[in-house]
Amino acid sequence: MPTPTSFLSALTGSFATPAAENPTVAMIERAYRHHGIDARYLNCDVSSQRLGEAVRGARAMGWAGFNCSIPHKIAVLEHLDDIAPSAAIIGAVNCVVIRDGRLIGENTDGQGFLASLRTVIRPAGQRLVLFGAGGAARAIAVETALAGARSITVVNRDPAAGEELATLIATRTRAAATYARWDRAFPIPADTDIIVNATPIGLFPDTAAHLDLNTDSLRPGLVVADVIPNPPRTHLIRDAEARGCVTLDGLGMLVNQGVLSIKLWTGVQVDPGPMREALKEVFER
Repeated sequence: MPTPTSFLSALTGSFATPAAENPTVAMIERAYRHHGIDARYLNCDVSSQRLGEAVRGARAMGWAGFNCSIPHKIAVLEHLDDIAPSAAIIGAVNCVVIRDGRLIGENTDGQGFLASLRTVIRPAGQRLVLFGAGGAARAIAVETALAGARSITVVNRDPAAGEELATLIATRTRAAATYARWDRAFPIPADTDIIVNATPIGLFPDTAAHLDLNTDSLRPGLVVADVIPNPPRTHLIRDAEARGCVTLDGLGMLVNQGVLSIKLWTGVQVDPGPMREALKEVFER
């Protein structure tokens, strides 16, 4: 007998506000179609006041899980049953998995960056210079430190936030960490292996913005990564390429965190290629 057709798709999605410009739906749905996964990804604009209701609704409707973006990555913690170890250190969750009615918080931002980074260099034993101390910077710092990075220099305009992140890394991981003031064009130390822009500098529509660093301190072979996905070729990426650096654009981190989320929700290891193409199509419109 033929297999009965199911009209009940697995539900996943994103809770954020504002949500209208979130391109994640395009890449996730492309992956679902490419692999024949019977699932949908719903982009939901959820206010801070309604986050608890949205989470309870997802549990009640049997969702497989959901992403959390600004401003819910910290606030969602109080609505979860458990938190993955690295997410607990980061202090934020961007991916929630629902298993047997239990909500488990993960942070795939840093893991997504790590997957992208490993295509060009292994983090173990490396010295990083990290620009920024916000949510993306925290996730990247924690995951690279847990992956064996030797040291992380946190470069940030706000000393309090920069020092707090450096202290978190130094006390909760085995990596050495220091804070560096950012009040001028920052010169990259000669022993640096990897630099990462984890700030919004260069993000659309402010694409003319430049990261305030001394470009003369960039050298051939240095790995330069930018978390900005739109546009993928930021000024930092172009400046680094012109000086012979190995570069990683922000599409890699965004795509890989999506790959990890889908694996957590469905158990399927999807091909990142179609997801990257979907994002490029969105950003080129």
